[in-house]
Amino acid sequence: MTRPTTCRTAKTTQAARIHALISASLADGHLLPRTLPEIQTHAERFVVAMQGAKVAGCAELAPLSPHVAEVRSLTVDGSARGRGVGSLLVEEVRRRARREGFDTLCAFTHAPGYFIQRGFSIVPHLWLPEKIFTDCTGCPRFRHCGQYAMMLSLDSTMDVEPSDSARIIRCA
Repeated sequence: MTRPTTCRTAKTTQAARIHALISASLADGHLLPRTLPEIQTHAERFVVAMQGAKVAGCAELAPLSPHVAEVRSLTVDGSARGRGVGSLLVEEVRRRARREGFDTLCAFTHAPGYFIQRGFSIVPHLWLPEKIFTDCTGCPRFRHCGQYAMMLSLDSTMDVEPSDSARIIRCA
């Protein structure tokens, strides 16, 4: 039997688990480190994928400007990978970004194919100056991080649900 996955806004009390998920993914070299206080401060920007009482994954909707937001810190627990949890998180962040009035959703990734399958396009980094000047210029990996800049235009005709506090989706 497949466990249902519920996507909802993270609670501050889940910050330690989110931090642990992100920290566990650092070894892969695909995420930037995040501090626990930073996650606690911005907990409401995170979407968590819950399987029962377990946080199976997370992603942050990080505003970069009034028009551009970023999918940040997308990660799924090793035991839940390959079951569509990451896709659910990206789709949930996409819905929230549109509902919150952003025109563009971006991601910086070492796995562009993953985001291409979700409608994003590879673009020159300079097309996203909000990200470059907000985060990249202060990063020790600036100009040699190896990440692809990905962009998705949030079409105004996209379906947006009025409330997503506890969406339940079955993962295959």
